Amino acid sequence: MRTELVSESGDPDRANEDFASVALPASGRGGALVVLDGVTPPRDGAGCVHSVHWFTARLGGALTELTVSLPDVPLAEVLGRAIARTAEAHAGTCDLSHPRTPQATVVLARWSAGAVEHLVLSDSALLVESPDGTVTPCLDDRLDRLPPSALATHAHVDTYLRNKEGGFFTAAADPAVAERAVTGALPRGEVRTLAALTDGATRWVERFRQGDWRDCLGYLREKGAGALVERVRALERTHPGRGKRHDDATVVYVEL
Repeated sequence: MRTELVSESGDPDRANEDFASVALPASGRGGALVVLDGVTPPRDGAGCVHSVHWFTARLGGALTELTVSLPDVPLAEVLGRAIARTAEAHAGTCDLSHPRTPQATVVLARWSAGAVEHLVLSDSALLVESPDGTVTPCLDDRLDRLPPSALATHAHVDTYLRNKEGGFFTAAADPAVAERAVTGALPRGEVRTLAALTDGATRWVERFRQGDWRDCLGYLREKGAGALVERVRALERTHPGRGKRHDDATVVYVEL
């Protein structure tokens, strides 16, 4: 098994708000990956005394444990339990009802001798490659389907779209949001490679059009996760666009 994990802050003066892990159980059978992209709050605060990276470390740690220790529990339920555990850790000090309480996008994958399960919530991506080289992106595209005008102000997004029906969902303080995730499973023999990317890394495809998802996975295999992030950074410097010029970028690559 080959695994690679790279996570780089978009700003060297700011803590990386992404989280990534790969877990290989002591039994030697199966494994799991977890990737979170913390949502940066507005400058006027989010009702929480903790940082986003505190939240992603707590949630990511819980997910890493539970995906491995509860192999028979569906990933959506695992996510719900991890959200509940994380919320309990700061419910006494923070306003968890605030629309910008710390939150994150989520990618989970878990493999066993028989199956490969996946879960995606919000705009990070999971690429699944079959033995014949077909690459299928597992995406939660609800945010992409919203018109740009609907995303013009934080106030409108937070009031009408964030974790709302007809909008988009992230992992925050409500365990019920886990049921909104995109989930699926495939027989183990139908999966050769997995790659999870936060949106700071999916820019290679989605913003800079360096290739399609199959090209992206091929680039990862040939050049490595670090090279993909470096290429994104080079493109950001020479082709600045709307939104953040540089974002935290995380890539986890696993050959099963």
